[in-house]
Amino acid sequence: MSPHQLVPCSQILNSFVLLLEGDTDAPMAQTIEIHLLNCPNCSAELAHERRMHSLIQEVLQRTCCETAPEELHDSIYQQIHAQMTGSFMTEVTTEFTMTEISIEIDEFGNVEHREVTIEHTEEIRFLSEPTDESNK
Repeated sequence: MSPHQLVPCSQILNSFVLLLEGDTDAPMAQTIEIHLLNCPNCSAELAHERRMHSLIQEVLQRTCCETAPEELHDSIYQQIHAQMTGSFMTEVTTEFTMTEISIEIDEFGNVEHREVTIEHTEEIRFLSEPTDESNK
């Protein structure tokens, strides 16, 4: 039995994500390395996974480099400041959704009718200001 057969390919393949993220301990990394030296299929798969991981990282770096608009910074600052000084408002949103599913099955197991109905969706917002006593 060759050394790479001591650890099944399925276990090695399942550890690729941890390996690519650097989350494997030294003994596991060594086990994977020994397996890869003797298993061309797993080596090819790891090379493919590395290319995909690199491509995803590049795309994320290119597309996620936007800065937040100044209005968002101001809004966050105002919310934090309001909470720290005690002058904030609470907003509660309630959503009620009811779904009805009707299925009729005949004695032979055939579905004769199926209906999906969303009965009601309601959104209620409650805004309240803190009382004078909470500011004392």
